[in-house]
Amino acid sequence: MAIVEMRKLSIYSTKKHRKSILEFLQDIEAMEIDALDSGDIPFEKMDTAGERIRFQKIADEFDHVIELLGQYDTEKRKALINLENTLISRDEYKEIEKNRRKYYSKAKDVLELEKKIFESKATITRKENKIATLSPWSKLDIPLNSEKTKCTRIFIGTFPESLTEEQLYAIATKGLEEPIPVTAEILYNENQITNVCVIATNRVADQVEENMRSCGYSKLPFLSHRVPIKAMEKRKNDIVIEEKAIADAEEQLATFVEYIPKFKIAADYFRTRSEKYRVLGTIPQSDNVFFIQGWVEKKQAEGIAKTLEEKFDAVVEIEQDDENAPIKLKNNHFSESSEGVLESYGLPTHGRVDPTFVMSLFYVFFFGMMLSDAGYGIIMAIGCAVVLLKFPRMASGTNKMLRLFFWCGISTAFWGFMFGGFFGDAIDVVAHTFFGVPETTAVLKPLWFAPLDNPMRLLIWCMLFGIIHLYAGLGMKGYEYLKNKDIVGCISDVIAWYLFLTGLIFMLLPTQIFASIAQMTFNFPGWFNTLAKVMTIVGMVTIILMSGRANKNWGLRIALGAYDIYGVTGWLSDVLSYSRLLALGLATGVIASVINSMATMQGNTPLGVVIFILVFVLGHTLNIAINLLGAYVHTNRLQYVEFFGKFYDAGGEPFRPFKTNNKYIEIKED
Repeated sequence: MAIVEMRKLSIYSTKKHRKSILEFLQDIEAMEIDALDSGDIPFEKMDTAGERIRFQKIADEFDHVIELLGQYDTEKRKALINLENTLISRDEYKEIEKNRRKYYSKAKDVLELEKKIFESKATITRKENKIATLSPWSKLDIPLNSEKTKCTRIFIGTFPESLTEEQLYAIATKGLEEPIPVTAEILYNENQITNVCVIATNRVADQVEENMRSCGYSKLPFLSHRVPIKAMEKRKNDIVIEEKAIADAEEQLATFVEYIPKFKIAADYFRTRSEKYRVLGTIPQSDNVFFIQGWVEKKQAEGIAKTLEEKFDAVVEIEQDDENAPIKLKNNHFSESSEGVLESYGLPTHGRVDPTFVMSLFYVFFFGMMLSDAGYGIIMAIGCAVVLLKFPRMASGTNKMLRLFFWCGISTAFWGFMFGGFFGDAIDVVAHTFFGVPETTAVLKPLWFAPLDNPMRLLIWCMLFGIIHLYAGLGMKGYEYLKNKDIVGCISDVIAWYLFLTGLIFMLLPTQIFASIAQMTFNFPGWFNTLAKVMTIVGMVTIILMSGRANKNWGLRIALGAYDIYGVTGWLSDVLSYSRLLALGLATGVIASVINSMATMQGNTPLGVVIFILVFVLGHTLNIAINLLGAYVHTNRLQYVEFFGKFYDAGGEPFRPFKTNNKYIEIKED
């Protein structure tokens, strides 16, 4: 409905009040502080990056600790969703501020225990890998680093192929004379890898090694002074010890769960301090004084200035600077819920119109038409209402979004009853299948008409609603002209188009082309047809002569006006875009009806009832999810492309007040 009027505050004060003034401004959350260029004033800025990063790092550590301890919270106090911050008293906050080092020390203890768990898990992984490496050598009953005895040499290694003991023996003894002083054993044979142990007397050892190397033998790449099975047992014992260490650490971690509420307060305390140091680094200051400049709402400016002057001996100047002021919207409770949609596109600038109120009406209206199922709408509205009532202190953006979907749910339910859709044709299907109602009897009748029975009728209404929407956008443009006292612009760029387009519409309605498409006939009296032609001609001539009025050259002016007349084709494509209201509405109903038909395929039997419930719940859950997304996307598109395209230019910067940066808590003021 409106853009909040802003005032620029310039604050001068001595440095002894700097901390108090910053804390005051942060607490009231009413002023956006400008990051001034110190070159504009003979002051310098502090380098606070180090402190800001340090405090943010501490806050991040607390966040990690809270998330970690949440895994050990065995009580049922954890909610599935956390949509609002915990309400605490100012005394609780001050207690944490006073003992912040104590709680940070406990957080460090938690991080140290986590580190021990990570180290133990890493050790277990290494031991398990070593066991997996030793496992293929488990048949060996001598240490893996065995190489020789007094009379023999030992070869422990692998071949890159699958061998039998006969093949291994043949390779090792090739070229040796009887009797052959060699023993050969296969320890492991899988995946074209053969682990072997060959023992030969010193007399033939060199020949045996040469024979094996010529066939791809390689020495064992790792050594162990233990027998493999004993080495594996030792590592298994080590794993047991590490698992015990993990269990002990986790048991100790569980004792810190009770500190989670305190850690949350501490995390937000350090996060807020980080934000304060960020702002402090943007403030120009000298050895004795400092300067702050920023924006507050007009209605708050005098009160804030008075408090600063009386409480902190500051000098405060109030200025009006609409050109550079940030944007804050002010709307009624209903339209406020749609502000997020507008912000996603872009905020208006000062002096321009805020389209939120008008947009919100059409947004809810069109969303309901696209989903158009009473059952889905009731579920949406009830679900959003329950969450809103259960979490009254949730974040502003989430609150607005849920309120928007609540109103969209109401609209969806309205259009569902108008078109006779309640989970598709579920009521009729259930009545016919399970209660013996005749197929020819309609239980739930539409209050208006059924789109599946007469889609062309709905298409015509969609076009009409689209024209009204586009006309509303053009009207917003006219309102801006009148607000700026540009009467000529309003007549040339708004009223002329109203005349031109309305005349064309009235000329189209009685034609045979429209009658064949709409399956309805309009017969206007002769004087009305003449009026439509006059409106069209007057509007067209005005557009041709006045659209290029900024140019003094009449030839160029008329050429630009004629080009604008060509823009009527864009209006035609915009109107056709509203056929998506029909398409998505029909898609919701058709898919829902198919789900109901599938659910009743087993008929009125015990098994049929079970199958009906399962298919009904699963099918309609998927249908509402898919079509809810479709309705949201295409309703946004109708606003962004068709509606905003007629009048709206974004470019405003949002109002971002300096405030406490709380993720978990909300302080209850006395």
